[in-house]
Amino acid sequence: MAHMIGIEDIRAARERIAPFVRRTPLIAADQLKTPVAPGAALTLKLELLQVTGSFKARGAMNRLLTTPEDQLSGGIVAASGGNHGLATARAGYLRGIATTIFLPTNASPSKIEKLRHWGAEVIVTGKVWDASNAAALLHIEGKGGAYFHPFADPAIVAGQGTLALEMLEQQPDVETVLVAIGGGGLISGVATALKALKPGIRVVGVEATGSATLKVSVDAGRNTAIPEVTTSVATLSCAQTDDRIFAIVNDLVDEIVLVDDREMMDAARWLWFEMGLASDLSGAAALAALQQGRVSYRDGEKICAIVCGAGPEALLPTA
Repeated sequence: MAHMIGIEDIRAARERIAPFVRRTPLIAADQLKTPVAPGAALTLKLELLQVTGSFKARGAMNRLLTTPEDQLSGGIVAASGGNHGLATARAGYLRGIATTIFLPTNASPSKIEKLRHWGAEVIVTGKVWDASNAAALLHIEGKGGAYFHPFADPAIVAGQGTLALEMLEQQPDVETVLVAIGGGGLISGVATALKALKPGIRVVGVEATGSATLKVSVDAGRNTAIPEVTTSVATLSCAQTDDRIFAIVNDLVDEIVLVDDREMMDAARWLWFEMGLASDLSGAAALAALQQGRVSYRDGEKICAIVCGAGPEALLPTA
């Protein structure tokens, strides 16, 4: 079946957004006191060093640059766990367009502060992203504005996929790629690019146990809503994905594994201690899956984990 985007959309997105995003480093996770994947050749794709602190800058810029000017006159509206909001706020700032971002109550205070720094109007409402998103859509109904969905949008997904083009240039022989899943926009774009260019590559998704939306859906064979989101990680929270995202994940992702909030925190602390990287908990999810033995691999396997978002969580004192 045809998917919502193809490799040509991702290549076009890359050309379009190149002046506005960073080509992030891919580094070896070596010289470690405590390896998370003993025997594997592990690399990290450092999207936490991306503009605004996550891969979301790619999708938001592609969405902005493909949106007709007249549709932007009423401002930009988005609902986000934090990272998509930041990327959208920056996109609006670059073009001088008013941006309103809806966030759930479990959004990180540091991300709310950064959003205000980028000049966005921030509205905190709803316990989880899905509730914030409903509020954003109501806002648009009443006041207008261009809606930037964090994942159910071909321009957003194509933008996120540009990360994989860089990864394959930086490490052509990579065999397995680990990708965190919230709504599924990142893994959809990445899997589309990776499987088009290197069909034999293994793509493993990592979800929070308290928001196992795609795993539940793939296991059921259809896009399924979970009854409740219980993870505290706002950037990985989503009760139901989009049908088109489900179709891509179902077709192209080899496996989905789960990690809990504590395991993500442990992995974020590992990233800080071992690598000097201040990752948010979603950014540490891929590492957590390896650290907890959820991903099988053979000796010497070339594994790349995407560290997808920045945040100070691992640096904060424990309660």
